[in-house]
Amino acid sequence: MAKEIVSENVKTAYDDFYKTHDEAWRMLGAKYKAYHIIDVCKGQSFKKVLEVGAGDGSILKKLSDYNFATEYHAVEISDSGVEHIKSRNIKNVVSVQEFDGYKLPFEDDSFDLIILSHVLEHVEHERLLLREIKRVSKHFVIEVPIDYKTNVDKRIKHFLAYGHINMYTPTSLRYLLQTEGFEVKQDLTSIIGPEVTRFNTFINQKKPDNIINKFKILAQFAVKNTLVELSDKLKERFANAYTVLCTKTDKQADIF
Repeated sequence: MAKEIVSENVKTAYDDFYKTHDEAWRMLGAKYKAYHIIDVCKGQSFKKVLEVGAGDGSILKKLSDYNFATEYHAVEISDSGVEHIKSRNIKNVVSVQEFDGYKLPFEDDSFDLIILSHVLEHVEHERLLLREIKRVSKHFVIEVPIDYKTNVDKRIKHFLAYGHINMYTPTSLRYLLQTEGFEVKQDLTSIIGPEVTRFNTFINQKKPDNIINKFKILAQFAVKNTLVELSDKLKERFANAYTVLCTKTDKQADIF
């Protein structure tokens, strides 16, 4: 697969992405992403794990701290991300490599599990990446933000600022996965926790840290958490992320 399949401006953007690094914010987000991975993998045991699009290694660091697996590998599109992962000296990380975004430098069925956490929303050719991860592993944990809402097209500038070029709901992600020969075994919808919202509100956005704003954050979380339990429709409307554990099958939809 040709390296130039990744647009040059995309590669440049991600090369620079981890040069300015907010450790506390990334590790806080990684804590909950790792919790989600562990949650959907309950009852399963994995030895050899690859994270594709590993960013700065925050999720791998958390998983390693929790003794999730015995061996970890990472691939990442950005130079700055690769260097940051290596600098962490994460326990049981065997290899960290830069890759072209689509072609994985591993043999068929090399891994027990591939983790793809908050990656697909950034990928220009998502089906090509899904076919490649299917080649090298048997199980997969995939998490995406639930960005799609009515009138999402009026917020293009907002989402592009985060590099989100694809929009998902739980239903649309399952459709994508099933038409590429994945079978969903476990799934989880989640809401951003108060701890993360407080950090984003008071540290990132520098809003007043007072009892009224703290109460609003807790109240909003409680309401959303109640609503998402009522129906699948409300889950798709109010949840913030969707996580699935998949296995590969021999099935793939005939596209045309």
